[in-house]
Amino acid sequence: MTIRQKIMKLIYPLIMKSNKNKGVCSNKGQVKPVTPIYNLSFELNNGRTESLSSFKGKKLMIVNTASDCGYTNQYENLEKLYEQYNIAIIGFPANDFGKQEKGNDDTIARFCKLNYGVTFPLAKKSVVIKSPDQNKIFEWLSNEHKNGWLNKAPVWNFSKYLINEAGVLTHYFEPGIEPLSGEVINAVQS
Repeated sequence: MTIRQKIMKLIYPLIMKSNKNKGVCSNKGQVKPVTPIYNLSFELNNGRTESLSSFKGKKLMIVNTASDCGYTNQYENLEKLYEQYNIAIIGFPANDFGKQEKGNDDTIARFCKLNYGVTFPLAKKSVVIKSPDQNKIFEWLSNEHKNGWLNKAPVWNFSKYLINEAGVLTHYFEPGIEPLSGEVINAVQS
């Protein structure tokens, strides 16, 4: 871990603790999406296109990631979550917060595999914040008129969105919520 990552790892949890919503939003009413997420596709970091319909019937976590962030070590626990709890995970590298993902897709993939043993799919680097260039999947995740209830774009790197087996967005976890925390495990197992 770089010195910058160590400093950021100390700072960001303090910022997140000051957030009054405790970092978790849940779809208590199980509101169904207006537009099915399974209609969307994304480009993998190797150039192949993958349809989200291939994840039907499986819980799916979508995470915006970065290689030079205080939360970068969450890759390790995301990999454990992926392996131990039979959940699909897709990482979406983005350079939207603090310019913490400067590498290209090949560099990012090598970094994740070498440093954290990541085997879950990584998408092509894209924009996840609300803007005209926002990745279509993150547009769906952060627009209640599409997902049915949540109007929250990522607040920083390693924001996590959980979708159930039927394509319903059930939870949003802010970056300070660890992938193997009780909140995430309970949501994955429910």
